[in-house]
Amino acid sequence: MASLVQHVTFDCADPHSLAVFWAEVVDGALGEGDVPGDPEIEVNSEGVSLLFIRVEEGKEVKNRLHLDLVPKDRTRDEEVERLIGLGAKKFEDHRRPDGAGWVTLTDIEGNEFCVVRSAAERAATA
Repeated sequence: MASLVQHVTFDCADPHSLAVFWAEVVDGALGEGDVPGDPEIEVNSEGVSLLFIRVEEGKEVKNRLHLDLVPKDRTRDEEVERLIGLGAKKFEDHRRPDGAGWVTLTDIEGNEFCVVRSAAERAATA
């Protein structure tokens, strides 16, 4: 029998602030009773459950694991702009002239993640 992934877990300095950011990203909700100052905060959404745990160490190197986001109801470029408006920063741009590629962003604590084309964008070029 195989295992199931319960959460994708982020070590972080401020679980509440990072959870609020990611709840907006994935249209999720904080766990019941999760409040500022808690050492662990959960975000639940349609596609993923995220867990944010306070650790003392800061982020110093590139992530070994990252999330790839697919916009549900907007284009990749619209989603990149929305996420920047939430506080993300553009890290690397891998968009190609033919529309393929992705954009790597960092969240408010510097964790890298990517935004790829939406399903509608991929279908339009198939």
